[in-house]
Amino acid sequence: MYRSHNCGELNASHINTEVTLAGWVQKSRDKGFMNWVDLRDRYGITQLIFDESRTEKSVFELAKTLGREFVIQVKGIVIEREAKNKNIPTGEIEILVSELNILNSALTPPFTIEDETDGGEDIRMKYRYLDIRRNPVKNSLLFRHKVAMEVRKYLSDLDFCEVETPYLIKSTPEGARDFVVPSRMNEGQFYALPQSPQTFKQLLMVGGMDKYFQIVKCFRDEDLRADRQPEFTQIDCEMAFVEQEDVLNIFEGLTRHLLKEIKGIEVDKFPRITYEYAMKTYGNDKPDIRFGMKFGELNQLAQHKEFSVFNAAELVVGIAVPGAGNYTRKEIDALIEWVKRPQVGASGMVYVKCNEDGTYKSSVDKFYDQEDLANWAKTTEANPGDMIFVLSGPANKTRTQLSALRMELATRLGLRNPEVFAPLWVVDFPLLEFDEESGRYHAMHHPFTSPKPEDIALLETNPGQVRANAYDMVLNGNEIGGGSIRIHDKATQQLMFKYLGFSEEEAKAQFGFLMDAFQFGAPPHGGLAFGLDRLVAILGGQETIRDFIAFPKNNSGRDVMIDAPSAIDNAQLSELHIQLDLQ
Repeated sequence: MYRSHNCGELNASHINTEVTLAGWVQKSRDKGFMNWVDLRDRYGITQLIFDESRTEKSVFELAKTLGREFVIQVKGIVIEREAKNKNIPTGEIEILVSELNILNSALTPPFTIEDETDGGEDIRMKYRYLDIRRNPVKNSLLFRHKVAMEVRKYLSDLDFCEVETPYLIKSTPEGARDFVVPSRMNEGQFYALPQSPQTFKQLLMVGGMDKYFQIVKCFRDEDLRADRQPEFTQIDCEMAFVEQEDVLNIFEGLTRHLLKEIKGIEVDKFPRITYEYAMKTYGNDKPDIRFGMKFGELNQLAQHKEFSVFNAAELVVGIAVPGAGNYTRKEIDALIEWVKRPQVGASGMVYVKCNEDGTYKSSVDKFYDQEDLANWAKTTEANPGDMIFVLSGPANKTRTQLSALRMELATRLGLRNPEVFAPLWVVDFPLLEFDEESGRYHAMHHPFTSPKPEDIALLETNPGQVRANAYDMVLNGNEIGGGSIRIHDKATQQLMFKYLGFSEEEAKAQFGFLMDAFQFGAPPHGGLAFGLDRLVAILGGQETIRDFIAFPKNNSGRDVMIDAPSAIDNAQLSELHIQLDLQ
């Protein structure tokens, strides 16, 4: 038996008990006649004491050889600690060691295994197995486990069945780039790793499984950001005989359950807004509603006043920033430079100070009088002491720019408290979006999303106006889940492929198996997938997902710990019928 207890459970009730512990040496303090060692495992830290007058000489001398991160086993008696440490659960006791066994020595780590480490991100990713020993990373992984267990519990209690779907599937042209896997036994042919189990979960509904879920790895070969990885995990769900309302109710319930069980927070309201409203009011389809600063469109109030910049713009739009009326000119100029950066791309910005006495001072006083500016304040819901910032230009581009400014200002003003949670649904997305580069429509979500029945006729006359039976759940300005009611009959699916530019032959070659299945009694069905990595990070008070993944990739998609991806030898390539042209 390596241990009778772990390093986080002993307390004053165990005094005079003989125990056996095992773990890693956190640090040691040698006072000559007395030696203290902090022993760490996943559960906590226990202080060991080696006393020249009470410890056998060989054990005492061996203790002096211990280095950081040595793996050891000790046996001893729990005694009361003289200098108690109230910061740890084991702070009232220590172990007077009688036996010491070095299970494995260790090199000096390249960074300190402490909560506040001296290791930079690159070195910690290279030695990720050491980083996991640190409490912040360890606790993030335990937190992820807790969330996943609560998900499984909630869905299983509602009769959802977890079913595994294949990882080696067929490549499809829609969506992000696939990772492809060559087949040795089928020369010149390739599998793809799934971007989602979409078609398989629909086939499970055809198969009568009724309620399916899976916590599943998915893969996308796309450019990376802090909240993206080439492989990521979804809570993937599908239900038969449901309408949109059924799906929303189930997953509202799941989100409420997680917030209550994980964070101890009760959330009553899940507002529902349309995609169109989200874009006009917040400038994006995943708004953070923990704070206000709603967009106020000013075209009718700001144009035709001899200010050519606004007169030439497709959209003039502003936000009222609470309490920012005391910003100095230097602070305002810095914000103007911020929106002019290439990452935002605005050409400039107009500001209006809402003075406490009810008057206004703006950067365009030459063109607008106090009544004009008062109307701007009314439209943007500005109060005395606030500041109005106004952007103008092409509608879509300007909304995106103002959305970026809104989020930046909210961060600076401390309005994005990670312990406050504001979920909502965004519904009625466009079914299709036009891609200028390819000159055709693409599915905004995926080709299996059902159009709103009342909009189907518009496919022929105005496809860009067709609304999808689709929905996203947004939490604190992040899309954490999305789904739709699916097409479940062959004729509508063929029609959808037609408007996506597929020939009959292409549609049959790519998705014939699904359309064939629809002819054997496919039930109405729909579902949703949560991004587990992102959901866990937000619940954990973070917006980057990396520390909630045991072995993440870096921003170049590399695993620097195992040095992957890597070249493979010519014999393997030959077996796979692959010849590289490196010219």
